[in-house]
Amino acid sequence: MNSRRTKIIVDTFMSIFLMLSFIRWEGFGGAIYHFVTGGLCAFFFALHICIHRKWIKATTKLCFTGKLSKALRWKYIVDVLLFAVWGISIVTGFITMSPFLSDMENISPLGRLHGITARFGLALIVIHLIQHIPQIKSYLKIKNK
Repeated sequence: MNSRRTKIIVDTFMSIFLMLSFIRWEGFGGAIYHFVTGGLCAFFFALHICIHRKWIKATTKLCFTGKLSKALRWKYIVDVLLFAVWGISIVTGFITMSPFLSDMENISPLGRLHGITARFGLALIVIHLIQHIPQIKSYLKIKNK
């Protein structure tokens, strides 16, 4: 399961569904579209976390023992923020789209929180990708000149 190909496929689908979830369609069909694409993005996000669980566990141990390099510490901080921000975005997205909870009077603050965390998460993803340029080049077998 931890093959390079699996990682690339999961990350590609996660990225595609993330981008698709930011497309706005008006009306009820647009809400369903956003729910489905966001849900698929959340599914691939969970797979991404599962695939990288050994790295997460090892890096967390090193972080708390103070044996983590500065560069890796920054990657870890961005990853923890991504996990928290996307976790909030996913949970608030499902709550606001739930047919059982959608009649709640105070749902709009959760909707705003969903939008804010999604945009902040998108900015963190850009930082995350920049941090991983060497690995991306390695996966794609691009050599530095």
